[in-house]
Amino acid sequence: MKRIAVIASGRGSNFQAIIDRVCDGTIPAQITCLITDNPSAYAIKRAENHNIPVSVINFSEYADRALYNQALENAMRECRADLFVLAGYMRLLKPETVRAFAGKMINIHPALLPSFSGLHAQRQALDYGVKIAGCTVHFVDEGMDTGPIILQYPVVVLNSDTEESLAARIMEFEHVALPQAVKLFCEDRLEVSGRKVIINDDQRE
Repeated sequence: MKRIAVIASGRGSNFQAIIDRVCDGTIPAQITCLITDNPSAYAIKRAENHNIPVSVINFSEYADRALYNQALENAMRECRADLFVLAGYMRLLKPETVRAFAGKMINIHPALLPSFSGLHAQRQALDYGVKIAGCTVHFVDEGMDTGPIILQYPVVVLNSDTEESLAARIMEFEHVALPQAVKLFCEDRLEVSGRKVIINDDQRE
């Protein structure tokens, strides 16, 4: 059985979606740890509710980013996880960290990458006037939201949409896409070939 660690900074709704699918047996894995940079994150409460160990690496307690990054890497190694899931983690990992855990980290982003990477993806989509937005689960590489794409879900943009309403509808699909990608990883069904992620035994084919 695979071991999962989740890295989050905020309320942890995507973390909860993974917890739920582990608890009902959909994801064949054990959640070994929550790592957070925010001691006030509601994700901590979600972890405590399910007896998941929590490692708080409070960014504000470190004199510089290098010391914080070292503490983060140490916490990740201690988890001994097969997969690290970035679920609302609001900091860009340094290249050395990405290389140390290459192929073992995935991220959820509220846009159809490669469009609208970085912060405020929903606002970017609305400002651009797209008719279809969505979310993407991808492997983490050294760029910002540039890793090989695992899954994408489209969401229709309505004329009445605000940044908040679009974000809320996209999040509903995030709660489906991220656990699905974690499940595929834990079942050893993901194969990376260059920029392409092949889903073995994909029923959509």
